[in-house]
Amino acid sequence: MKSGAERAEILHRSARVTLAASAGFYPFLYGLGEPLPALYALFGPISLGLLSPIPGSGRQRAAVMLKALPVGLVLVALGTVLAVRTWAAVLGMLVVGFLLAFAAVAGPRPAGAAPGLQLFYILACFPPYEPHTLGLRLAGLTVGVVLLALCELFVLPRPAGETYRWSLAKAVDIAGDTLAGRTSPSPEALRAAGAWLRLSQIPPAERPAGPGRAVRGLSQAGSSARRLLEQLAHLTETGQLHDLLRDGGRSRAGDGGFADVRDGGRADVRDGGRADVRDGGRADVRDGAAPADVASQLLLPQVASLCDASAEALRVGRAVPGRPRMDDAIGVFQAMRVRQAAESAAEAPPGPAAARVLRRQAALLGVAESVRALEISVGVGLDGRRTPPIEPRELFWYTEATTVRLWLRRIVGNMTPRSVQFHNAVRIALALGAARLIAGLLDLTHGFWVLLAVLTLSRTTVGETWVAARRAVAGNLVGAVTAGVLLIGLGQHTEAYAAILAPSMLLAFALGPLLGIAWTQGLFTLVVATAFAQIAPASWRLAEVRIVDVVTGSFIGLLCATLAWPAGARREVRRTMAGLLLECGPLIRGTVAALTAVPPGSAPSPPTLHALHRMRLAESAYAQFRSEPSAGDFAGADWHGVLIAAHQVLLGAHWLPRFDLPRSALPPGAVERAWADARAAAGVTDRLAALCTGERPPPDTTPRGPARPLTPPLPALVDLEVWLTSLTAQLARVEAGLPDVMGHAAAEATGGASGGASGGASRGGTVRSATGRAGHGS
Repeated sequence: MKSGAERAEILHRSARVTLAASAGFYPFLYGLGEPLPALYALFGPISLGLLSPIPGSGRQRAAVMLKALPVGLVLVALGTVLAVRTWAAVLGMLVVGFLLAFAAVAGPRPAGAAPGLQLFYILACFPPYEPHTLGLRLAGLTVGVVLLALCELFVLPRPAGETYRWSLAKAVDIAGDTLAGRTSPSPEALRAAGAWLRLSQIPPAERPAGPGRAVRGLSQAGSSARRLLEQLAHLTETGQLHDLLRDGGRSRAGDGGFADVRDGGRADVRDGGRADVRDGGRADVRDGAAPADVASQLLLPQVASLCDASAEALRVGRAVPGRPRMDDAIGVFQAMRVRQAAESAAEAPPGPAAARVLRRQAALLGVAESVRALEISVGVGLDGRRTPPIEPRELFWYTEATTVRLWLRRIVGNMTPRSVQFHNAVRIALALGAARLIAGLLDLTHGFWVLLAVLTLSRTTVGETWVAARRAVAGNLVGAVTAGVLLIGLGQHTEAYAAILAPSMLLAFALGPLLGIAWTQGLFTLVVATAFAQIAPASWRLAEVRIVDVVTGSFIGLLCATLAWPAGARREVRRTMAGLLLECGPLIRGTVAALTAVPPGSAPSPPTLHALHRMRLAESAYAQFRSEPSAGDFAGADWHGVLIAAHQVLLGAHWLPRFDLPRSALPPGAVERAWADARAAAGVTDRLAALCTGERPPPDTTPRGPARPLTPPLPALVDLEVWLTSLTAQLARVEAGLPDVMGHAAAEATGGASGGASGGASRGGTVRSATGRAGHGS
């Protein structure tokens, strides 16, 4: 059921398209006596205003339409020239069809305008071959599109919605208030605030989905804000946020939220990182009490203040001037942690209290890194200009890339059989090319309708296409019978057709979207019958031609949907998720190798470009998977959880070697333990990847045993442990939803032979690290 606002917008759109189409069609046909520009002036508004789902407000839609007009004029000219031969028109249709469908990689607005632009070429590429009429065609199309843009601006315009910038500012505000202790939202409220930043919750026109630098910056800022809110929710659940605030995070937030911080974010630290506190920042560890957490007291107010500054920048639309401040704050924080841990160990044996403080600091470090990424990406998203290299460069590569490189990377990255955007473009290009070939070989009258049926009825899965085609044919049968009766009854009285065209358009464009595809097709048949009866003498056979063309187009669309990726994104989401998980294992091992290398710093950080590319493909497949009705058959698989886990791996691979590289070699026993935990986590990702593709997963060889205490309690070891434990918990949640679902996938892939084995192999219980710790957050 559509909401009241959706129904109102459908009625308003019907009025705008009807007015624009009528204002161009009637003057050309009856005022100037030119039927050809009248036809283009009629179908221009219908193509872009009704058949193209251009998102946004009236002003945004009008801007897209005017930008699309030059492209439409070129396509009409191209179609007019290639109409000379069927083979030329078919080749042109294949190229145009693929390019316009593939334009979806540029974002929702180009994707929305693509169907209308397809129709401009389709309308012009059919006989008769009359290049001398090109001027009339271009004039009609120009008038129709300009009139539609004016109607979008001034006739019941669609109001603007909340921008992504504003939504992001509200989410960052919540995070800042929570970190500053001004509010105490529940974990559910924090996660709900993050969920509102998911692209599926954002209006299509406002989604940061394009390849530009500013858009990429806002997209990364949204991901960072969502991760930050999830971290705060977890800290709230474990009580660590309460401990951080209790130990002085609020009391030291003077001077606008910053602790004693000078010189662009540096804490007042002397003697190589020693905090300016009594006893040189040494921990007070007496009688088993927890050491004073001076490092957190300095960092927490800076993190909260930077959230406030980022939210304000998003609201006003101007980046915070100056260099990023979080780098210096994190550097000081880590230096204080290392010194405090060393001095505590020298004065007294480390106890559980010291380990708890280090774990709490590790959680705060993760929050600070999220805020750092937020600070940088917000600045790029608001400024949009190229910047000097920002570390880690693989994560912020787009900030220094040229515009040409940004576009090339988006295009080339989707030119792969693993891209659902590539699938959709190939499918629609083949269907339109086949339809143009058949219409030309059979010399179908009004062959344009064949391709129109293909374009409007094609879906991403064969099941959806079959349902749409079946309903469309039924609707067209009823519409054709009604149109035939109308043509017989009115005969050649063109003034009668002129009188009923505008009301029939208003009715069809309103009721069709409200009542479904059968009504849409049936009523549209009445509209084209009354329109073509005015352009040329028509009989009841026009309705017969219409139904033949629609049936032909439906059959072609169904055939192509059957041959080209009939399952839509259902299988591709499994493949892309499996590929992403396979990239995670080497990143986990590479991160541990970088931290445990001897001498420290001799091993490079693991490369993440391939994983970032896999992430993009997986996100695209998941987005389409969510839009398909077949998604309900696989509702048990937590694909979003896979993306979260992969995001955790990528971030850890970046910031652990950057901020936690030890100054001296780690103890051999600690290194052995870290490698055991890393192999266990990497093994889980490999096992989940096998489950995703329906293969038999490798056995879980993780040793079981009691958890060992963390000795010695060094910041690098604690941060690594917290990262691996949190990652293991996330992977356990993902695995809990995979066995039954992937058992079905295995049956599809192997005829049922391995389905039970796959499911059984993955039911080893909760995922554990090598030390026997259950997979849960710390």
